[in-house]
Amino acid sequence: MPKFHIQFKNSRPDSQVHLPFPSNSNSLAPGGLFIDPLFPSSLIDFVSPFKDVSASRKTACATRRQKREAVAVKDVFFLSVSLSNDGLVSEHKGFQLQNEVKKSNNGVVAEAKRNVRVRRRGAVNTTKHLWAGAIAAMVSRTFVAPLERLKLEYIVRGEQRNIFELVKKIALTQGLLGFWKGNLINVLRTAPFKAVNFYAYDTYRKQLLRLSGNEETTNSERFIAGAAAGITATVLCLPLDTIRTKIVAPGGEALGGVIGAFRHMIQTEGFFSLYKGLVPSIASMAPSAAVFYSVYDMLKSAYLRSPEGRRRIQNMSQIGQELNALDQLELGPMRTLLYGAIAGACAEVATYPFEVVRRQLQLQVQASKMGALATGVRIVEQGGISALYAGLIPSLLQVLPSASISYFVYEFMKIVLKVD
Repeated sequence: MPKFHIQFKNSRPDSQVHLPFPSNSNSLAPGGLFIDPLFPSSLIDFVSPFKDVSASRKTACATRRQKREAVAVKDVFFLSVSLSNDGLVSEHKGFQLQNEVKKSNNGVVAEAKRNVRVRRRGAVNTTKHLWAGAIAAMVSRTFVAPLERLKLEYIVRGEQRNIFELVKKIALTQGLLGFWKGNLINVLRTAPFKAVNFYAYDTYRKQLLRLSGNEETTNSERFIAGAAAGITATVLCLPLDTIRTKIVAPGGEALGGVIGAFRHMIQTEGFFSLYKGLVPSIASMAPSAAVFYSVYDMLKSAYLRSPEGRRRIQNMSQIGQELNALDQLELGPMRTLLYGAIAGACAEVATYPFEVVRRQLQLQVQASKMGALATGVRIVEQGGISALYAGLIPSLLQVLPSASISYFVYEFMKIVLKVD
């Protein structure tokens, strides 16, 4: 004979029982059966504690209605009945609503933890990205510091000697270390500048690619991302560049280094003197960064789409983890250096006159301060058009290795630091 087992359970104390439907004194237990409408009335009669069949059916109907109305109740108990081959078997499904609430809360907590982990990974990746750019700047600037010194001698001091005579003069008067004069402040300026520049460009480029929905970044998107990166880095790092220029200028030795030059400019000319030449700096760096990053990315993209580039990527994927950091460079070491040098040369030639005007603006004092356009006109009047390109040859000699080394070290450090 089929057996029937009933089990009632509730999370509330007996004094706080909340029924999903009205009860009366004839019921044997403070609860009800949520019976599926497909079950026959004979089964309802068998289970019901009421003598009156119609009352039993009314109770079952009320139970069905109250089940729909009690969904929002927090602590509800009910009993479901299923049939098996051996007869009637009770299947207790207590506290389903509470379990759903707990699962929902657990899901919210798990989602919050995932978001925290994602933000933490994003912060770590950003830090690695910035360090890759900073290390690239430190290495490249220290390597080419002598050439940077020669360029500043032509721009700032108005040197008229040829490059060989200038090298001999510096070596005789200041010794070998004279070629690295001002390199510390140059590194302190360039490291954050390049770090922000590289990171900003990659960030802007990815955002533009996501917004456009294209499979690959277009040349116009590269140009816009590069210009925006140059503006961002210039606004953040221009004060250090102004202080460095002040130290290298005639009489800068008497200012007492970085701190002394900073204090002198604040006391004599005010805080905004640190942003002298901001407009021509932006006018110089925005197109310079746009050309630099665009040319490098276009050369890189063209190579990776070529048959040789595709074979290289395929071979790298087959070898996998056995490759060292140098072999993992998509362009290879030599091509990375070459493309970086080409990109740097194009950017330098395109924007060098802005650089000359910016340096002259930084050397002006408040009493004789002139605008960017007036300064450019004065330079042309005094030295002709060629004056806007004064020091271009030593500048190119400095930019070619600097750009190639910086991009090479940057790509290399991204692999070493595992930047996403």
